[in-house]
Amino acid sequence: MAAQLNSAREDRKMDEKEVSGAFVSSLKRNNKEIRDDRASAIAEDAQMVYRRRIEDLELSIKKLKRERDNMLDLSPDSAHSLILASNFNCEDFVSKDIDLGIKIRQAEITLDIAKQRYSYLFGGL
Repeated sequence: MAAQLNSAREDRKMDEKEVSGAFVSSLKRNNKEIRDDRASAIAEDAQMVYRRRIEDLELSIKKLKRERDNMLDLSPDSAHSLILASNFNCEDFVSKDIDLGIKIRQAEITLDIAKQRYSYLFGGL
């Protein structure tokens, strides 16, 4: 009987030695380690998406400001020609300028909120 127990123990030891690697160690992880790994993955994904959204907002603001500045260029054909006063539509200019101003301001507010939340959630930018 003792010989059988020793034999069974030796077989188990050999089996344990043969089975190793990432799969076995993954199966042996405890609940805390699994939760930590999942939490890290989720936090990393959220942080990357948040950072990307902030970068997109910054780019959007730059483009809107550039578009607004380009409205002041009243020489559409070449650097030497000007728009005639009769061809200039004041209503369209004012309306577009105000709309762009509103879009810029809204994007700046959104960016400010996003940066504050990012700093709170992930500890700085």
